[in-house]
Amino acid sequence: MASNEIRISIRNLVEFTLRSGDIDNRFIGVSRALEGTKIHQKIQKSGIEGYNAEVPLVYRLEYKGFLLICEGRIDGVIKEDSRVTIDEIKTTAKPLEYIDEFNILHWAQAKCYAYIYAVQNALVNIDVQLTYYQIETEEIKHIRKTFTITEISDFFFELIDKYLKWAALTRNWEIQRNDSIKSLKFPFEKYRSGQRELAIAVYKTISEGRKLFVHAPTGIGKTISTLFPAVKAIGEEKTSKIFYLTAKTITRQVAEESFEIMREYGLKFKTITLTAKEKVCFKENAWCNPENCEYAKGHYDRVDNAIIDIYTSEHSFVRDVVEKYAKKHKICPFEFSLDLAMWADSVICDYNYAFDPRVYLKRFFQFNTGEYTFLIDEAHNLVDRSREMFSAELYKRPFLNLKKTFKTKKPTLSKALSKVNSMFIEMRKECGKENHLVCQKGLKELYQALKELVKESETWLTQNGMSEGYDEMLELYFEVLAFIKIAELYDERYITYLEKDQSDVKFKIFCLDPSHLLGEAIKRGKSAIFFSATLTPIDYFVDILGGNESDYRILLNSAFERDNLCLLISHTISTKFKDRQNSYAHIAQYIYAVISQNPGNYLVFFPSYKYMNEVHLIFNQMYPEVKSLLQTGIMSEEEREHFLDSFKDDVRELLVGFAVLGGIFSEGVDLMGDKLLGAIIVGVGLPQLCLERNIVMDYFNRKNGLGYEYAYVYPGMNKVLQAAGRVIRSEEDRGVVLLIDQRFSNNLYKKLFPAHWNHYKTVNNIKGINGILNNFWGRL
Repeated sequence: MASNEIRISIRNLVEFTLRSGDIDNRFIGVSRALEGTKIHQKIQKSGIEGYNAEVPLVYRLEYKGFLLICEGRIDGVIKEDSRVTIDEIKTTAKPLEYIDEFNILHWAQAKCYAYIYAVQNALVNIDVQLTYYQIETEEIKHIRKTFTITEISDFFFELIDKYLKWAALTRNWEIQRNDSIKSLKFPFEKYRSGQRELAIAVYKTISEGRKLFVHAPTGIGKTISTLFPAVKAIGEEKTSKIFYLTAKTITRQVAEESFEIMREYGLKFKTITLTAKEKVCFKENAWCNPENCEYAKGHYDRVDNAIIDIYTSEHSFVRDVVEKYAKKHKICPFEFSLDLAMWADSVICDYNYAFDPRVYLKRFFQFNTGEYTFLIDEAHNLVDRSREMFSAELYKRPFLNLKKTFKTKKPTLSKALSKVNSMFIEMRKECGKENHLVCQKGLKELYQALKELVKESETWLTQNGMSEGYDEMLELYFEVLAFIKIAELYDERYITYLEKDQSDVKFKIFCLDPSHLLGEAIKRGKSAIFFSATLTPIDYFVDILGGNESDYRILLNSAFERDNLCLLISHTISTKFKDRQNSYAHIAQYIYAVISQNPGNYLVFFPSYKYMNEVHLIFNQMYPEVKSLLQTGIMSEEEREHFLDSFKDDVRELLVGFAVLGGIFSEGVDLMGDKLLGAIIVGVGLPQLCLERNIVMDYFNRKNGLGYEYAYVYPGMNKVLQAAGRVIRSEEDRGVVLLIDQRFSNNLYKKLFPAHWNHYKTVNNIKGINGILNNFWGRL
């Protein structure tokens, strides 16, 4: 896309240039969006002669040094004799007598459509009609006006002139940005092993608009190796925006740091990091309305000045910077950050903002695709996260409780709640003696009952903001809406199941195979790079993350000296669930054998909290002189920081941290140098046996015969590889990893070992560990 070319929808043009007033997210009913298409079709097919529905518009205009491409879709064009009317349909919950003729946004959108249609059809006069549909009464009100071509031309160009002030600002920035990119050199003296190969592959993938899957072990420098070529591609107009997508805060920080490094080398590049609304909100409760929040009141009157201020003063829109300018201009920091995403060159954010059908960034992805590049960090995490994003669940208890609440207050709402509750009861009966019921198809009757409940509850919610049961009903309302939205995606890759949960019942639409929906989501951009230190076996990840045989893939070797890692495997201890009770003391002895050879900091990873706690208890009894830390199921941010801060450099006393595989300390943690000398990994990391895993196993057994691998083995070994990757984090690091489990001798697991693990040594007893480690550390 040329730097002077601007593609914008009429709706976005109007909303951006004419927005004003407050943020007001108080409940006004959103389910009508689900019915909006049906309502439009009902009006469009009402029998008016000469009514043409859903008329697309594309208008190319060279104006003041820009090539504008304005796009839109007219709800209806009515041709009556010599008159042409542009019809804009709006739904409303207000009584029609309260609808006046002055709604600037509604008229503006229709008048812009009218101008373009009049120009393209050489009309001197044109009518504009607003058609309001009252969703409860189903009454319709028409408001029609006649405009000359001069009147609507003046109006249209007034909007365009206002918008082009912003366009000129961004074009001037893009010229500076692209000039800086052309002269930008790789921000390190030399490439590490594999780094140049990765950077070239990323650039090629972006240029060709394809997908790339990358297994790149720790130390290669994945973040800079993907960001640098992506930035270069922006400078050469091969992509327009980078979305750096992550699962964890710490990886977002690494991306921010990489951009800062490139800025030190002369790069001019604007980046925004999106923070969850609950975290960034200035108020105790995120109630976005002018009565409860001074930042919401008048937000749109002040936000444009705030954007210009931060845009001309800063390059990195990280959380504290966004908050500083939001407070300065007294605006909502979350909505401010979403606006800044439109003007930033790169957006750093969670996977959800690009892929989750319930919360993705609609301003980018709802109606069209863009020349976007998705850089998907720690892509191994996207498997479970995507299943979560494409699934939805409901519990029975809220329906029962609210049914009682509304029995006398709102009988019709109570009846709708009762109907859903009764369906849960009937399904529970079908479970019989089993604790669950698996269905191969969706339940249309339940979905219909839920839609009826949404409509009934919406009427009550719009009129009873402070009533008893309001908060509970509002929460359930949005849960049901999300459930219905996911239900619309249901196909052969889904299954539904009912599961008894103590005294409650859970009903879930479960996405077994997210590959199709992820593949469709990726199409919202131009190219996608999936990368991780543990993207093996790569064929599995290509399959499950929506790839295909034509996608590029790279498996890179470790950048570190192989002999810096002493990798030991003990085949003598079984950590299977039935054998665990007999392993506690043996594991404690093995831990001590490893740590006693070179005092310092170590981590021990277990497949479950119970297993970890039992061994920790025994270990403390056997070796009370050793200081230990224990991960708990729920840890505050301060407790996590205290845990990690205990791992200090140059400590000559023993410290052992007990943690769980797949937990917060087994991924994304950088304990470089002497902060971590080794890790002991107990077990092969298999996820706990559960209904969902077994359903996934059955599905992939039918699909490709690899059900056990897809459901248990591959996710488990990924946890092992991630935990082992905590030890060697730099070229100077040396350390030990001990794997404890009989199954590590099985070819099913050994074939999943990365290439830099080929030098492992087998140990069968404490004496063997002592001898090898004495030699390893003695070489220091």
